[in-house]
Amino acid sequence: MLNVILKPLIDFVVNTISKSGYAGITLLMGLESANIPIPSEAIMPFSGFLVSQGQLNFWWAAFFGAFGCLLGSMASYALGYFGGENLVRKVIKKYGKYVLVFEYELDEAEEWFRKYGDPVTFFSRMLPVIRTFISLPAGIAKMNFSRFCFFAFVGSFLWSLPLTYAGKILGENWGSLGKYFHKFDIAFVIAFFLMVIWYVRHKLKKHRAYKNK
Repeated sequence: MLNVILKPLIDFVVNTISKSGYAGITLLMGLESANIPIPSEAIMPFSGFLVSQGQLNFWWAAFFGAFGCLLGSMASYALGYFGGENLVRKVIKKYGKYVLVFEYELDEAEEWFRKYGDPVTFFSRMLPVIRTFISLPAGIAKMNFSRFCFFAFVGSFLWSLPLTYAGKILGENWGSLGKYFHKFDIAFVIAFFLMVIWYVRHKLKKHRAYKNK
């Protein structure tokens, strides 16, 4: 199952950003924040690699990563705001399993929102998995939209910056790995696969543990 999920996911991320640049970053990060778990831990480092190759600008890559998050978060917020909790749960129950989205993850996001209120919209942007779903309970709770957008964008920008920088540094230092690799791009491929594998394995492991409770 892992290989079935990984290959199309990796191909989609790489092809989208390679062909579409900033628009591709915006699209992918938007999908992630609209509850489609395409890991930003893979999207932004690959963008950083393209920065190191002179194909993208570092600050613009991070900006469009955050902007995509904002757009996706707005869509997720609207679903929670206008659809309410019952509709959201019905959609996740019926279709979520096809994109590794599960109802208990919505429960976790709602619990975070109840505990910490509006600020969780900011801080959760820097937490894997939770960041993908936090906009739904924000919409269901009808959080002030202007504050929601502000927290979502700033938190996402602070999340995108280090991920982009990590990809940039890795790309810039490939030359030093030459004695170990015949082709420099092998280094990135390995790192990229490891990040995506960790993300998908984490999701599947968590899901199995929940089912076995």
